[in-house]
Amino acid sequence: MNRLLVVRHGRTEWNIAGRIQGSSDIDLDEVGKAQAFEAAPELAEYGPVRIISSDLRRAVDTARPIADLTGVEIELDKRLRERAYGPWEGLTHVDIAERFPEDHRRWRSQEPLQHPEIETWADLHRRTADAVKDITASDAEGTAIVVCHGGSARQIVGGILGWDQGSTSGLSGMDNAHWADLRRMRSGKWRMFGYNLGVPAAHTIGKSPLAKGQQAGR
Repeated sequence: MNRLLVVRHGRTEWNIAGRIQGSSDIDLDEVGKAQAFEAAPELAEYGPVRIISSDLRRAVDTARPIADLTGVEIELDKRLRERAYGPWEGLTHVDIAERFPEDHRRWRSQEPLQHPEIETWADLHRRTADAVKDITASDAEGTAIVVCHGGSARQIVGGILGWDQGSTSGLSGMDNAHWADLRRMRSGKWRMFGYNLGVPAAHTIGKSPLAKGQQAGR
């Protein structure tokens, strides 16, 4: 593969409510389904030869309209799942601040979390990197579309560009049903040609009211 489109899934009810999803298997809401439908034709125009999705429903259902338009079968890979947040999943930021005040403080300060049931950024980086390595290992020309989540998308983008965790954490979370465009140069190095790309309709109907910094775990 010499081009990757890293796509964040469409909106869910938990997205709009500000609840941490993590590895919980949450469906797209009606807006999220519309976003996936609106984004699919533009993504199909890239002519993907592979479509690889997280196995969680919100990602698969975002990938499905692209597959329907292109005739490319969806491949599932659980390594593309969102960061696992353990006991935080289903909670809002207010809930987390009340129940886990010290870890919430660490999270807001971008310090490592210490709860044993919450996946570390390093572990998320490793498993997404393993998945992407398998995807890009082929020397074949072509584009692969990877449909995943806010946190896993950032780790994939940062990982393939060779960024350290500090640089990767500086990326904002992509909007729902938006994507990054990564291309491999003749030198073998990867470059980012676009980030948070998307069709205007998908952007408008999916605009989240959450404040900056509240895109994690989506």
